[in-house]
Amino acid sequence: VLIRDGLYQLHCEVLFLRDSRQPDKFHPRISMHSAATFRDLPETTRRILDSIYVDYYYHRHNEFWKQQALKKLPALLSSTDMLVCGEDLGMVPDSVPEVMQQLEILSLEIQRMPKKPHHEFAMPCDAPYLSVCTTSTHDMNPLRAWWLEDKTVTQRFYNRALGLQGPAPDECEPWIAERIVNQHLESNAMWIILPWQDWMAIDSRYTHGNPHSERINVPSNPRNFWCYRMHIQLEELLKANDINQHILQLITASGRI
Repeated sequence: VLIRDGLYQLHCEVLFLRDSRQPDKFHPRISMHSAATFRDLPETTRRILDSIYVDYYYHRHNEFWKQQALKKLPALLSSTDMLVCGEDLGMVPDSVPEVMQQLEILSLEIQRMPKKPHHEFAMPCDAPYLSVCTTSTHDMNPLRAWWLEDKTVTQRFYNRALGLQGPAPDECEPWIAERIVNQHLESNAMWIILPWQDWMAIDSRYTHGNPHSERINVPSNPRNFWCYRMHIQLEELLKANDINQHILQLITASGRI
C-alpha cells in the first residue's frame, strides 16, 4: 500500500499536461500549487506559473462557458416547472452569476463559503432574493461538528458573524445554533433549507452524542461512504411536540409563514 500510494503521489508531481488535441501545447494541471515540484521552484518562477494558472482557469474561458450555458441551460429550464438552484460554489467562472441572474436560476448561499473575495464569512442578510440560503451542505460538517474544527476560526465567527463579545463557548450550544438559524430565517433569500442536523442543534435533547457522526460526506476521502442515518425515528420525531413547536415559532417569527 505504501509503495502504491508513493507511486500515486509521484504521478501527481506534474505541473503541466499535454493537450490531447494539440500535442505541442500544454495547460496547467488543476491544483498544481499542491505539488512539491511547484513549491521547490524559485519564487519568480512560481509567480509566473501562478499567473498562467489564474489566467487559464479564471479568465481565458469565461466567455466560452457563458455561451455554452446560454445555449444549453434554457432547454433544461424549459423542461420542468420546478425552481432551479445552481451550486455556484468554489471555483466557478466569473460569468456564472451573470448567467444565473439572466436565466433566473437560484444561487446557493452558505455562510461558511463566502463568495466575496477576502471575506471569511458570508452574512445571510446579504443573500439575494433569488437564492437558497443554508447553514451547511452534505459535503460539510454540520454546525456542531464545524464548531469544533478550529477554535481560532470559531472565535472569529462568534465575534464577527454573530456579533457577540468575549470568548466563544467550547461547543455550539443550542442558543448559538438558534441564533445562526435565525440569521438565515431572517435573510432575504427566497428559500431557507437547513440540514436536519442543524435544526436539531437548537435543542440538546435531540442531538447526537458525537457531533462528528452527523456529517454525511467527506469529499476529500474516496473511502467515505454515505452511511449517515437519523438517530431518531420519524415516528418519534412526529410526536416531539416541543421541538416541532419551537421550530414553528422560529419560522413564524421570521415572517416566512
